[in-house]
Amino acid sequence: MGDEPQTTDDIRGAARGSAPVPLSVLDLATVGSGLTATHALRASVELAELAEARGFHRMWVAEHHSMPGVASSSPAVILAHLAAFTRTLRLGSGGVMLPNHAPLVIAEQFGTLEALAPGRIDLGLGRAPGTDGATAAALRRTDRPDGADDFPQQLAELTRFLDDDFPDGHRYARIHAIPGPVQGSVAGGVQSASRPSVWLLGSSGFSARLAGALGLPFSFAHHFSAANTVPALELYRESFRPSAVLDRPYAAIGVSALAADDPAEARRQVLTGALGMLRLRTGRPGLIPSPAEAEAYEFSALEREFIDSWLVNVVHGGAEEVRDGLDALVKRTGADELIITANAHTPAARLRSYALIADAYGLPGGES
Repeated sequence: MGDEPQTTDDIRGAARGSAPVPLSVLDLATVGSGLTATHALRASVELAELAEARGFHRMWVAEHHSMPGVASSSPAVILAHLAAFTRTLRLGSGGVMLPNHAPLVIAEQFGTLEALAPGRIDLGLGRAPGTDGATAAALRRTDRPDGADDFPQQLAELTRFLDDDFPDGHRYARIHAIPGPVQGSVAGGVQSASRPSVWLLGSSGFSARLAGALGLPFSFAHHFSAANTVPALELYRESFRPSAVLDRPYAAIGVSALAADDPAEARRQVLTGALGMLRLRTGRPGLIPSPAEAEAYEFSALEREFIDSWLVNVVHGGAEEVRDGLDALVKRTGADELIITANAHTPAARLRSYALIADAYGLPGGES
């Protein structure tokens, strides 16, 4: 699939300093109160440049809709922009919510991205809507919710478009996703795009089992479904069948982590993301509050219980404390890669966090 390394050993060969596994980035392009989507998307470019300079393996952008505090409703558009500012960093979706889209459209979008940045594009796919039911209906132009059984069929269709290999007689056999394989592998002496690397994403056992059966890499959303992480990864590994893509299972986990120069400041910053999640979960989505807003908020007993349970799974503190927390998470889960998301009010706090984590692990590009 594209130029992604074909074995887990190859992927593990990515530069990672003293980190036990490759470290990557998940960006939600979060919008803080008093800021705008323009600020958030400019920060995404800065983050991509930092990630590339400091040796993070990949950067993914998530798909969310109708959430004022998240500006990443169009991952393919953002990724095309990031590709123009990077040269070696892998870029991808974490993920595209496939039921929201026609498979041919996704094949065309990510074929275009692969043509723009050959060998650097990941197509991470999820089956959740990434939003509420009403917004999902508006996206899909139907009130009929797609069941779990539809996702494998959608994935199979997308894969056929990416490979351009519908069998003779199929109603789509004469349709080609372009850019794509039908254009040939070499043109004018320049290697053309082939296809992006396909990943399955999930927060339960469904996608874990499917990814294993298909021999695909799998990424689990530990950052919002921590209780299911170990069971899902075990299911993935038990279900895994070698494929042309992977000879052994390869599991990444998304983890929320934030480092600051002062551990107390890290606590202030992660509280903003926790309050934003509380508002989202209770039907009050908005911009990410500032630390002052979060500290002034009067939590009810039930709300405080939610906040405390949420923050248990956010690795935060000084750089060494975060490093220890991430190391412990790798040891506990056996994850092959950590995809780190940092939810805070300002872009500066997020960028500083990634720089501190890179320093803690001795990733390239730090101060000598």
